[in-house]
Amino acid sequence: MVQEAGLSTIPDPMPDRLPVMTAQEVSAFLDREFPQVHHGGRTFHIEAIGPMSARMRMDYHERHIRPGGTLSGPAMMTLADLALYVAILGQIGPVALAVTTNLSFNFMRKPAQRALIGECRLLKLGRRLAVGEVTIRSDGEDEIVCHATGTYAIPG
Repeated sequence: MVQEAGLSTIPDPMPDRLPVMTAQEVSAFLDREFPQVHHGGRTFHIEAIGPMSARMRMDYHERHIRPGGTLSGPAMMTLADLALYVAILGQIGPVALAVTTNLSFNFMRKPAQRALIGECRLLKLGRRLAVGEVTIRSDGEDEIVCHATGTYAIPG
């Protein structure tokens, strides 16, 4: 069961489904198969992979700033998409051709000028589709700056 902030508990989706890859294994897979994700220097880091979940960090960097001094939407979108992919890989193993089929974003407040943390929770993991959500917060803060939902197609 998961305790949501001040709300009733909701059941974990597939709570006994343990990851088949560690954070280090997924990171090595991404380095090998998708080295372009680190173009210009490594700013995305896998902090943890758990049952049906992953936590990612995007380092604060000037290349992610847009006019007005906020972190850009595309940088947050990349963090959310990557967190979903990492959570899925953690559960199904190294499947390079799992692809995004849908992403939806709600930008809720201006993020602080510091690292962002993306926490992904997979809501459904089937043979062909995975659905998840990602909450993004400024490091050290409780308020959500972006909420994303996404669907991935899994080849079979």
